[in-house]
Amino acid sequence: MITLVSRNRYGKMEEKDYYDPPASLANGPGTLRVTRDFPPAHYSFKINSFSLFSEEDSIEKYETGIFEAGGYKWRLSLYPNGNKKSNGDGFISLYLQIAETERLSLGWQINVNFKFFVFDQIRDKYLVIEDAGKRFHQMKTEWGFDQLLPLECFNDTSNGYLVDDSCVFGAEVFVIEQKFNWECLSLINEPDGNPISFKLENFSKLGEKYYESPSQSVAGFKWKLRVYPHGHRDGKTGLSLFLGLVEAPGVPPERKLHVKYKLRVMNQISSKHSERSGVDRFIAEGGGLYGYDFLSPKVLHDTSKGFLVKDALIVEADIILLSKIKCAVPPVPPTQS
Repeated sequence: MITLVSRNRYGKMEEKDYYDPPASLANGPGTLRVTRDFPPAHYSFKINSFSLFSEEDSIEKYETGIFEAGGYKWRLSLYPNGNKKSNGDGFISLYLQIAETERLSLGWQINVNFKFFVFDQIRDKYLVIEDAGKRFHQMKTEWGFDQLLPLECFNDTSNGYLVDDSCVFGAEVFVIEQKFNWECLSLINEPDGNPISFKLENFSKLGEKYYESPSQSVAGFKWKLRVYPHGHRDGKTGLSLFLGLVEAPGVPPERKLHVKYKLRVMNQISSKHSERSGVDRFIAEGGGLYGYDFLSPKVLHDTSKGFLVKDALIVEADIILLSKIKCAVPPVPPTQS
């Protein structure tokens, strides 16, 4: 036995006894062996006259009665001389089986954390053997330990597991309910629906502070453009262009979409467009607006520059990269009735 001293979450010193396994005991990955004072919560069974029970020509496997834990029915399966078909020769082998599976619907699966117990009758403590969580399903209805304890260790009376030819085993079974939320994040490069376009006629006669395009769909989300003909700050800085998210179906309202985009004021007589790129996070509900100042009044209204033609302005936006989130709550697995 090894006793480790450490501080708990409240800063107080505490001791915990860890089982110091014999060299012959093969610990699998994720297996933890500790001791504790109190018995198992769900099931215990005692064997008297274990020497008769474990004779080679006696009982190869013993199955306990059924017990309930976590809304399901279970039993333990003990091999007193080891499960020789699974490398358990020379060991105690112990398994947890799910029972009455015929009451479960097709395709059932149950995630479980379980612990096995062996009572140390000398020290009045329980050896607890715990493995990583396991998934029970139609093709795998039993999990456990081929090599729970070496028989040499178990039969040594000084270890306290077998005293006066009697021993006690037990189990705790904790079903992990699937009530978690999950999400799937995808990054979409150059999604369908580009570009988002907006044409403003009679530009020189526009008198409002800003104008918004009809919403347009890109990657299943709705977007809009907002144009400030005289700038978004003081109305004197020139043209400002912003991109806004209108609607993001299926995305929780508080979540943000990571968006890489390009805004563009079209040059209608050449390919020398005025462009600016940005990377911002748009809130699914309420969206937000992100953009830039583009053209000074002098450049904008100089018809030779090509941005205003026949008193019309054309602006565009491309969504270059977009994070798309899918969230769901999986169904709760069927329980036994």
